[in-house]
Amino acid sequence: MIGIFDSGVGGITVVKELKKLIPDLSFVYLGDNARAPYGNHSQELIRQYAQEDVDFLLSKGAKVIVVACNTVSALAGDFLKEKFKVPIFEVITPAIDSAISVGSKRIGVIGTRGTIASLAHQSAIEKKSPQTKVFSRACPLFVPLVEENWLSRKETKTIAKAYLQNLKIKNIDSLILGCTHYPMLKKIIQEKIGRRVRLIDPAEATAKALFDFLNNNPEFFKKQSQQDYYCTDVGGRFKELAEAWLKEKIDLKKAEL
Repeated sequence: MIGIFDSGVGGITVVKELKKLIPDLSFVYLGDNARAPYGNHSQELIRQYAQEDVDFLLSKGAKVIVVACNTVSALAGDFLKEKFKVPIFEVITPAIDSAISVGSKRIGVIGTRGTIASLAHQSAIEKKSPQTKVFSRACPLFVPLVEENWLSRKETKTIAKAYLQNLKIKNIDSLILGCTHYPMLKKIIQEKIGRRVRLIDPAEATAKALFDFLNNNPEFFKKQSQQDYYCTDVGGRFKELAEAWLKEKIDLKKAEL
């Protein structure tokens, strides 16, 4: 059983990619939308929330944890790996490895304010590929735009153009979408950053990393398609958005943390 969590609905992009690779994967998903967005909180509070999220998933039988949130990955990833004795995957390392593997030399990174301020992507890239240049930009409005399902509105295009202009003039060759919400805006982001720039989707990269891990560690793979969805506020738009992105109906349950 795989446990997947995010501060909201963005982690559903990771679920979608996992289901493509492993259709019969057993997992439990938690969206902590009642306390979102995490990106506006202190590192101490993010660690507390993340620990509670993992505790919940473990209580539901999870044996492997996927942190489908860049903010948690950046500010609490190492903390979680030290705290819990189960395999833990975060979304930053797979995205960075993907960007470096295709020979990127000028990498752009976009994310929430918390993720960008942490310098997590930049530090990791500089360690793995010192010759690579990194350029970052916080795009705080992208998450609420996705949560409102404004995926093709002209206002969204205007905001994307404003956010990405500085990265565009840096002549980047790859752009890491440093938030699991951002793949939902991939079409607009690609249009505004330019077709020659390769977009690095953290959902795709993380799903591939987990797929490889499960192939090499079959004891963690349960061949039974038990797929449970929880969120901390079932009264919001979580179910509507998740079903639209997954293109299937889900049974959404309330999580008590």
